[in-house]
Formats: sequence, structure tokens, C-alpha cells
Amino acid sequence: MMIQRSIQILKELQHPKGLFVAALDKRTHYSRQAWIRDNIYAALGFEATKNTKEVVKAYQALLDVFRKHEYKIDWAIVEKPRHRWQYIHARFDPETFDEFQEEWGNKQNDSIGAFLFKVGDLESKGIKVIRDKDDERILQKLVYYLNSIQYWQDPDNGMWEENEEVHASSVGACVAGLRKISKIIDVPQVLIQKGEETLNRLLPRESGSKDTDLALLSLVYPYNVVSEEQRDLILRNVEERLVRQRGVIRYAGDAYFNREGEAEWTFGFPWLSIIYRQLNRPDKQAFYMRKTLEVLNDKGELPELYFANTDEHNENTPLGWGQSLLVVAMTEQN
Repeated sequence: MMIQRSIQILKELQHPKGLFVAALDKRTHYSRQAWIRDNIYAALGFEATKNTKEVVKAYQALLDVFRKHEYKIDWAIVEKPRHRWQYIHARFDPETFDEFQEEWGNKQNDSIGAFLFKVGDLESKGIKVIRDKDDERILQKLVYYLNSIQYWQDPDNGMWEENEEVHASSVGACVAGLRKISKIIDVPQVLIQKGEETLNRLLPRESGSKDTDLALLSLVYPYNVVSEEQRDLILRNVEERLVRQRGVIRYAGDAYFNREGEAEWTFGFPWLSIIYRQLNRPDKQAFYMRKTLEVLNDKGELPELYFANTDEHNENTPLGWGQSLLVVAMTEQN
């Protein structure tokens, strides 16, 4: 029943044109905006339940977003962007595919890496996302874009859309994306190597200001872009420093929804459960699955976060990204 409920939520989040909005609650702008990264993660739930039609619909919608803004990608390829607005934006209108123009943490290089990674991954599994030469052209230009912005040393806003720094989670997403898409389009090997060098220099830190961060879990799943030693350090640091009673804090000192302590993000639990399933650790897999089920609200929804040390969650509920990871975690148990 929990999987069916979660899939229903994902269907409600998906716009007729294919993009997922971030959350359902109409009181929040999350219900009216589609993030590239959120779409990558939201589609994982459909993929896990073999609903490939909706997966393809989402990725082809994202390709249409990039096709609509191809002129902007072209500009960025010709000359490295100097201003935030010159970067590919992170959020779009799910109906018109227009950018949201207000100032935001729009430099999110990881979202481009994530997109390339999953397109390459899906194609390798026989799930055809690429429709024509136009789609191939866009994918090739996204590779050129990552080269132009010098992703391996480009300070971006990262997964949490905050301070501009070189983030390991962003660099790693791009490395993973370039590796995967290189089976389909041309990727100079040196472009991957530069990212690997930065990653090895930064890890197990997330950035200059953060020694550990929930975002680093992405380098283990879905990207699988770190060594065993790096993976073990990431997991140890996250579990020792960030895991709380009702979720995983993003990093020490997080100010977002901070009310006498860092907010506890629920999707950290299914994320860890998925990782430990892949590592063949059924004890830890089951532990984090139980933790996940304990933080569902009475509607079977996984909120974005709970306020520190409370059973009160915020209004970004249900969060599509988290609900999708719950589906993956539950289907991986079968």
C-alpha cells in the first residue's frame, strides 16, 4: 500500500507536459515550480516500479526545456558566464518551460551532471529517451557547457542552492554524467579527469566551508562515483555527525527552517537505506527503512523536514524527491 500511495503522489506531482513540481501543498511555491534536480530524483520512483512511460515523459520534457533555452547554452559555450543569470537556470514553469527570473541560487552545476548521468543510464538499460538528432545535439552542447563553465573549479550554489563554493557533490555529479553520456556522445577524457582530480582533492569534505554534508550521499547513490575508501568515509561522517531522530540534517549550522537547531530532512533515511541495500548490509538497510516509516505523516506522506527535536514538519509536503526515494527503498527490498 505504501508504494501505491507514493506512486499516486508522484503522479499528482507530474504536470501533463511531463515535469514534476517539487511538492503538492498549494501554500508554497514548490507546487508551481519544477527543478531540474528534483525531476531527476522524482523520476527514480517511476523507474523503480517499471513505469518507464512516465520516466521517458519527464526526461523528454527536460530535453524540451533545454531545447527552448538552447540560445542561452550557446552563449555560455562561446564565453564562460560571468553572471548568475547567464547560467542554465535550475527552476522552470512546468506549463511554459520558462525560467523563473528572480534572484536565486541558480548556479547548480550538479543538475546538469545529474541529467546527463540519467539519460546515459536509461539509454544503457534500453529505455529510449533520445528521440532524434536535435536531442543528441542538446546533449553534446551540455557537455560543451560543462567545459566552458569549467565545472571542476566553478563555484556553484550546490544541491542546497546556497553559498557559491566548489562543491564535491556538484563536481561528482558532473563526473558521473560525463562518464555515462560518453557512451553516446563525444566527451574528451581530459574533461572527466579534471573533475576526478578535484573530487579526490576535496573528499571527504563537501567544500571549503563544510566538512560533511547530506549532499555527499549522491556520490554513492545514484552516481557511484567514489572509491570504497571515500564512500566509507562519507557514510561514517554522515551517520556520526548528521543523523538525527526524525531525519538527517544537511550540514552543521544549517539555517534553513532552523528553530533552535538544524532541521531534520526525512529523505536522508530512505537514501541511507538504499545505499546499505546496495552494500548488502540488511541490518542497516532495515534500520533506516524503519526510521523512514516512523517519520511519515498520517497521510502517508514524507515531509521535506521536521523542525529540530520536534514532530512538527514544514509545509513542503509531500516532497516529491523524498517520496520517490521511499519508493526506491521499498522496491529494493523485494
